[in-house]
Amino acid sequence: MRVISVFTLLFITLSAFGEEVSFITESEYASQLYHSPRGIGCNKCHGEKGEGKLIASYKEKGEKKEFRPPAINSLDYTAFQEAMRGRQKGMPRYYLTQEEIKALYIYLHPEALEDVD
Repeated sequence: MRVISVFTLLFITLSAFGEEVSFITESEYASQLYHSPRGIGCNKCHGEKGEGKLIASYKEKGEKKEFRPPAINSLDYTAFQEAMRGRQKGMPRYYLTQEEIKALYIYLHPEALEDVD
């Protein structure tokens, strides 16, 4: 005799009524995308909340220099999209979809959920 879990029954019931069933929330998806969009995560260079982060300090021709990617949590949506679509110095090209860019922006700006198209 097979045992059907409550979760399985709920899934079958929701599916029968045409409800969209997702195993991950939009917030969880956005977090996973931010932490690993195509290999290396945004957080490695831009920090956990997009605040920017010091990656390296070095000397070049006797002059102290830093490699510090910019904060991305203060960009408006239009500037964020342009930055993600264009080539940025020191940043890998991810070829993200419009939906992925939107999810990343909302991850950094949860208050902007209503404002992003």
